[in-house]
Amino acid sequence: MTSPPYAALSEKRVLVAGAGITGLAVARALLSRGAEVAFTDEKVNEVEGFSVFAPDQISIEDFDALMISPGWREDHPIVLAARQHGKDILNEIDFAFSLKSEFAPQQKWLALTGTNGKTTTVEMVAHILATAGINARACGNVGTTVIESVMASEKFDYLVLELSSFQLHWLKDAQFISSAILNIADDHVDWHGSFDAYAQDKISILDKSITAILNGDDGEVVGRTSHWLGRKVFYSLDTPGPGELGVVEELLVDRAFVADVQEAALIAELTEILPTVPHHISNSLAAAGLASTVGVSREVIREALKSFKPGKHRIEEVANHDGVRWIDDSKATNPHAAAASILSNFSVIWIAGGLAKGAAMEPLIDRTWSRLKAAILIGDDRELIASALRERAPELPIHLIDPPIGYQKGSAENIFMESIVRCAQSLSKEGDVVLLAPACASMDQFISYSDRGDRFASAVKEVVINVH
Repeated sequence: MTSPPYAALSEKRVLVAGAGITGLAVARALLSRGAEVAFTDEKVNEVEGFSVFAPDQISIEDFDALMISPGWREDHPIVLAARQHGKDILNEIDFAFSLKSEFAPQQKWLALTGTNGKTTTVEMVAHILATAGINARACGNVGTTVIESVMASEKFDYLVLELSSFQLHWLKDAQFISSAILNIADDHVDWHGSFDAYAQDKISILDKSITAILNGDDGEVVGRTSHWLGRKVFYSLDTPGPGELGVVEELLVDRAFVADVQEAALIAELTEILPTVPHHISNSLAAAGLASTVGVSREVIREALKSFKPGKHRIEEVANHDGVRWIDDSKATNPHAAAASILSNFSVIWIAGGLAKGAAMEPLIDRTWSRLKAAILIGDDRELIASALRERAPELPIHLIDPPIGYQKGSAENIFMESIVRCAQSLSKEGDVVLLAPACASMDQFISYSDRGDRFASAVKEVVINVH
C-alpha cells in the first residue's frame, strides 16, 4: 500500500477511533480539510458536532479511512476490519507532518522517547531552545497535540515531540532532525504483547531520524541500536570517549559537538543541575545533545540547565518537616522510574502500588530493597510488589492500606491519602525520606498520576504540617 493519502482527505469519510484529546484535535483538523468525520469510542457516546458510534455498531466499509488514536491496539476489531478491507490507517503525527509544508514550511522537528524521563527532558529541550531565542514548543505526549501545534497561528521554528511507544507503533512518515532514546525498560507489556515488541516500537524512532542521542548507560538502548547506521551520539554518567557526552568529576562535558573530539568542552557543573540526582543528570545530557544537533551553544545550554525546574510530581519535595523529607514522584508509573527515585535516596518509606500494566516487580526490588525502611502498598496490583518484597526482603515491614468504604476516586474528600500519610508519619524518623514513587499507573484509585500526587501533597500539609 502506498503512503496514506493525507493530502487527499477532502470529502473522504474518516472514522476517528478514540474521542480523547488527540481524537478531538484530529477530528477538527480533518473537518477543516473538508473530510466527513465520525467517532467510534467504547466509553464516550456523545461529542458535540460529531456522530459517535460504539465499535460494535459501525461498519468500517462505510468509511474511506481509519484515523487511529495511539492507545488503540492492533488486535482491536475495528483495526482488524480496517486491515481486512484495505482501508488506510492514519495517525495524528503523520497527518500533522503532512500539513507542515502548508502551515509551517520552515518548521523542523526533534523527537524523544524512552520508558522514563520523557516529559521532563522534552520540556528541558524546549527550555534550552527558548533560552537561545528560538521559537519552540514541546508537544505530542505532553501538553498540546502535534496537529494543533503545526496548525497554530503562532509559527514555531521547532517542535520537540515526546513520543510514546503507542504513537511510535503507528508512525510511518514523519521525519526528525534528531531524536533521543532515554531508556528502555519493562512497561506497557499488556498493550504490546511482549517486552521485545515494546522495545522494537521504541527503537523505530531511529528510522525517521538523521542523528540519534542515545543513553550509553542503558544496555537495551546500546544493544538494540547497534544495527542503525546513522550518526549515534552516546551519553553516560561516566567519562565520555571521543564523540560522546558524559561526566568528568563534577562536570558535564561534551566530546561530540566540538571541533576536535580529542578535546572536552564544559556543558555545566553537576551542582548547577537541580535536583542533582543521577537520572536527572542523565536527562540533562540527553537534552544538551538534542539542542546541540540544531546548533545551540554550550553557553546557552548551561544557562538554560541552571534555570530549568522539572514539572510537578517528578521527584518534587513537598515538605521537609522534623528532619523527614516528603517527596512526590507520582510520575514514576513503572518499576524503572521507581527504581531511579528510590536509589536517589536512603532510608526510604516507600508508598507504591496501583496498576502494574504487566510489568514485573522482582527486578525493581532486587535493585532497591536495601534502601527501603518500610513499604506502604495500595491499589489493584499491590500484591505483585508485596510478594516480591516478602521473597527478597522478608524482614521489611509492609503495610497494606485500603480505601474507606464507599470511596470514589476524584471525590472532594482526601481520607484515603490522609490515611496513607498518617501511616508513613508513624513510621518515619529524622533522616528518613517518605517517597511516593508508585511503580504503577494510578487509574484504579485516582483520576491520574497528577491527582495522586496532588492528593499526596495536600495530605502531607494537612496531616504532617497541620496547614488548615
